[in-house]
Amino acid sequence: MLRPRIVPCLLVRNKGLVKTVKFANPKYVGDPINAVRIFNEKECDELMVVDIDATTGGAPPDFRMIENLAAECRMPLCYGGGIKTADQAKSIIGLGVEKVALSSAAIADPHLISQVADEIGRQSVVVVLDVRRRTFGRKYEIYTHNGKTATGKCPIEFAEIAERHGAGELVLNSIDHDGVMKGYDLEIASRVREVISIPMTVLGGAGSLDDIGTLVREFGIVGAAAGSLFVFKGVFRAVLINYPAIAERERLIRANFPS
Repeated sequence: MLRPRIVPCLLVRNKGLVKTVKFANPKYVGDPINAVRIFNEKECDELMVVDIDATTGGAPPDFRMIENLAAECRMPLCYGGGIKTADQAKSIIGLGVEKVALSSAAIADPHLISQVADEIGRQSVVVVLDVRRRTFGRKYEIYTHNGKTATGKCPIEFAEIAERHGAGELVLNSIDHDGVMKGYDLEIASRVREVISIPMTVLGGAGSLDDIGTLVREFGIVGAAAGSLFVFKGVFRAVLINYPAIAERERLIRANFPS
């Protein structure tokens, strides 16, 4: 039976693990391989790793780093960052990664989604939409290149486009909520969920397991992704890689997603 997933999202910059707030001021929080080992011990549902330098710097994926991460990882792994071609996606899957995440290149040309899906299978194609609420009203806009480039595109409309072109999953990432740890943006998540039938993962804003519980209660089968929640501990945000134990996860899911 399909169930909600709790997914740590790790950001990599200069081969180190970092965490941002509203996509700015990256703080070094450790070594990605060590983090993967800890999440292995915690029997994590799934792991997402995004190289935030690759796209902004115009660099291709760091295949050596990806290979090292995949060799260490004992859970489903999704990688994103710098993927511009179907051949690159195929190479990444060949290294032992289960899913590839497309963002800037796919938003610029949705046909890339189709090309990648044809090469590696729809189930392995994730499209990430980094969104920000406009200053006035209820409108949202997709941004790319680490939130620096406004696209003028509506995430609700583009979510439908991504699904039509072969996306197997959509990740909705709120720039406004990133690293703030005060809860997910449920409004945009609800509006996107209404127009797609593929799995959706929500990222940006989780500050507690209660926030994850709220997301699961609202959307049922959903991916609840978080960064700060799983790399910081306490009000002073001390660096500590953490993840709820199996029993704690089961209680959380049962309380908010009755089977």
